[in-house]
Amino acid sequence: MTTLPGFADPAHPGLPERLHVESLGRGSLRVTFLPGLGGTTRYWTSTPVAPAFRQAQTELVDLYGFGHSPRPWCRYTVERHVDALARTLQAGPPRVLVGHSLGAALALALAARHPDRVQALCLFSLPDFGSRAGAIEWFASQRGGWIYTNMLATALACLVTRRVAGRWLPYLVRNVPPEVARDLVLHNMASSTTSLWEVLYQHDVRGDAAALPPDLPVTCVHGLRDATAPPARVTELAARFPRWRHVTLDADHHPWLRDPGACHGIIDALCEAVRPEAVRAEAIA
Repeated sequence: MTTLPGFADPAHPGLPERLHVESLGRGSLRVTFLPGLGGTTRYWTSTPVAPAFRQAQTELVDLYGFGHSPRPWCRYTVERHVDALARTLQAGPPRVLVGHSLGAALALALAARHPDRVQALCLFSLPDFGSRAGAIEWFASQRGGWIYTNMLATALACLVTRRVAGRWLPYLVRNVPPEVARDLVLHNMASSTTSLWEVLYQHDVRGDAAALPPDLPVTCVHGLRDATAPPARVTELAARFPRWRHVTLDADHHPWLRDPGACHGIIDALCEAVRPEAVRAEAIA
C-alpha cells in the first residue's frame, strides 16, 4: 500500500474515538445505517422514515471523519474505519447493516471482520471497481469523471467546497435534498480524499465478499443509471453467492432518495427474513 505524504502511518493508527450515533425507535431487531462519502445521518432522514424502522433499534451513524464524528488529520484506511465502527457498534445481538456507497463498502468490510455482529447486509450502490486502474477506466467514460481519480483535483474540490462554496451548496447541488447538501462541508481534506483512495480505489470489495459467512443474507440495491458505481460489476458479483440478492431500480447513485418507498420495502423484507421466529410471533400478537 502506498503511503500518502502528510498522513499518519497506518501501522500505528491509535484508537479512533467513538462515532456519532443517532437512535430512532425501539425493538428487539437492530438496524444500523451508514452513509456514503460526504454523507451524514441526515442522508437517511431527508426522506420520510418508514414506520418499521421506528419499531426496531435503528441507529444512524456518521462515519469516521465525517459529520459529527471525530475528524483527525490522518489516513482514513479501511482498517481505521472498521476499527471506529467496531468500537462504536458494541458487541451484542447481531444487526442488519445498511450502507450507501462508501458506507456499503465499509458495511461489507465490517461484516467480513466481525461476522458475529452482523445478521444481514443491505448494500446500496456498492462501488466495485476492482482496483484504482478499474476506477480510472470507469470514470474516464463519464463526463468530467477524471476529477474523481486525480488526487490533487479531488483535494482542491474538497477545499473549495468547504471554504468557498459551502453556504451555496443547497443551491448548487440540486440532486440531493438541501439538508444533505449542507452537510457536504462536514469533513476535511484528509477524510474525504484518503477515504476515497483507501476504501474505494485501493481496496477490492470482492475480497471482503468472499470472506463473509456463506449463510449471511446480502441484498444489493443499485440504480440502473448509476454513473458513480458500475452497476454491471455488482450484478456479476451478486450472482456468485447463493445468499445474495440483487435488486435494480430506475435511479442514479441515490436509490434511497429517488425511490424511498421501494427502498424501505426492500430493507423491511430483509429484516423480516432474518427476524427471529419468537420476535415475529410477539409482533403479530
